[in-house]
Amino acid sequence: STRGVRLFLGWSFLSLQVPLADERQRCIMSALIKQLLKPVVRTLGAPYATWLNSRLAAYGLRYDDLYDPLKDEDVAEALRRLPPDVIMARNARLRRAIDLDMKHDHLHGELLAKQTPSEPYLQEVLEEVRQERRERAQLGEQPAYTRIYL
Repeated sequence: STRGVRLFLGWSFLSLQVPLADERQRCIMSALIKQLLKPVVRTLGAPYATWLNSRLAAYGLRYDDLYDPLKDEDVAEALRRLPPDVIMARNARLRRAIDLDMKHDHLHGELLAKQTPSEPYLQEVLEEVRQERRERAQLGEQPAYTRIYL
């Protein structure tokens, strides 16, 4: 059977369809690909992170602002668990970024210098929510939260 090998490479995933006979071959192939691509990721990862942080700072966003609660139930649950002032700050950043984008402008001077795009505010809570989901799956229970589409 053909099973894909999915690798996390810094900022993105790489999916390859390789015909493999068993799980052991998949693990060996995965480790081999990781070792081959590690120098590439190490070389390109830092400049990409710098570029991404500068683009986010230009609009006054943080990396955690890019998570979409409509696409991931874990993100929606993590956002529900955050304090109201953090949610209000997130919404203000998103509104400002949309406004700047519509005006084809970006932040300047002091405001640009104050931005902290790589400072996380959602990661800890999101990991906690995902850990709870994994525990529930191991116990065979249903998730505590599920979005129902009508």
